Amino acid sequence: MTPSDKLAALEARRRFAEEVLRPDAEIGLARAALLVAAEEEPRRCDVDGSLRLLEELGAEARARVGRAAADPVEAGARGPVEALNQYLFGELGFRGNEADYYDPRNSLLHRVLERRTGIPITLSVVYMEVGRRAGLEVEGVGLPGHFVVRAAPPGGEPTLVDPFNAKATDEDECQQRLDLIYGGQVSLGPEHLRAAGVRDILARVLGNLKAVYVQAQLFRRALAAVERILLLAPNDLEERRDRGMLLAQLDRLNEAVADTQSYLNLRPDAPDAEAVREQLKKMRVRLSMLN
Repeated sequence: MTPSDKLAALEARRRFAEEVLRPDAEIGLARAALLVAAEEEPRRCDVDGSLRLLEELGAEARARVGRAAADPVEAGARGPVEALNQYLFGELGFRGNEADYYDPRNSLLHRVLERRTGIPITLSVVYMEVGRRAGLEVEGVGLPGHFVVRAAPPGGEPTLVDPFNAKATDEDECQQRLDLIYGGQVSLGPEHLRAAGVRDILARVLGNLKAVYVQAQLFRRALAAVERILLLAPNDLEERRDRGMLLAQLDRLNEAVADTQSYLNLRPDAPDAEAVREQLKKMRVRLSMLN
């Protein structure tokens, strides 16, 4: 990054922290997701421009949803949701990036709007933001290993929608997907169908970025993702542990030891405690060699 890009990225982090310090009901999901993207691509991500685009898409969707609700032929409870699906998936072509699922651009909301392809969580953010602007009631649903939305006209029957696969879905199909992912070991239950909060959604976006960057050994970028997850969930001990491991990769050993020791102090009986203790020993050895 150039010095000006670094300054812009720092400003994006500051604004993200400011956004997520608000009460949950006041956090702007799209704005916060775009501030995540602005830190990753400070030169390319225009937060206000992307928000204007969502407003434009919402206005277009509102017209289509309104016609579906008013047309007697489309007066069924699912009519307005089907109209939104047709607009986003049929006309605009939003769908999952199956060809390159782990491309980090799939986690950056401005890129998803630009390219009209992404992963389940970011496509669901687009659907939620456009759907709400169109007058529908839309909430995210964080299934294990997947993310969908639940949409309804005001007071109407809700429909599950899978933005990654660009279609309406149902609980049976969600169970089939879980069977594919988990080999029949996970049964869909009410706990899986609860509405996801805005913090959970943002943490999931950042968790995907972290995983992509760790896989690519881009540890500095992965650390930046963890730092923002901890702004959302300061008491998440697993993220504190991961921060320690990433700090060690970056040779910031004093900080790495502190985070890793803190995790073990607070979760001495964690399933991975023994493995983490071994990593802590290695960190201490490396640190002693520097003294």
